[in-house]
Amino acid sequence: MNSRSNSSGQVLGILIILLALLGAGAWWLFSNKQAMTKEGREFGRETIQRLVVQHDLNFLSSHLSPEARRQFPPSMQQEIISKLQEFGAPVGPIDVQGDILFQSHFFEPRGNFHARLNYPARPANIDISISHPVGRWQIDDLSFVPETAR
Repeated sequence: MNSRSNSSGQVLGILIILLALLGAGAWWLFSNKQAMTKEGREFGRETIQRLVVQHDLNFLSSHLSPEARRQFPPSMQQEIISKLQEFGAPVGPIDVQGDILFQSHFFEPRGNFHARLNYPARPANIDISISHPVGRWQIDDLSFVPETAR
């Protein structure tokens, strides 16, 4: 009888440890997802701010994904920044819309952000796609489209 109670006590102890590990793992996954979502939103807003207001070519070139580097070689990057500089600074605050979605429930975050920019001459739209494959956020795609003149 005594050996049965010892083995059932050991099994109960192992179950408690396993449940604690599962709980800690689930907590880590959810808190990591929440942190990645917050970081992604901040990166999306910062990217639009750095491009539209500061016209930061270094930021653009250092945050492009490998695929985006092929799509936007240095000459195209300079052309985008030059076009943004021609328009100057937008009038009023920049309203950035968008969010982060995960390809699998907790991994492979991607985001799409859009901002309508009010310039004195005419409005324009900027769209960016971002992702966080390994290590840091990166820009996957970018488009700046001025609307027809008023």
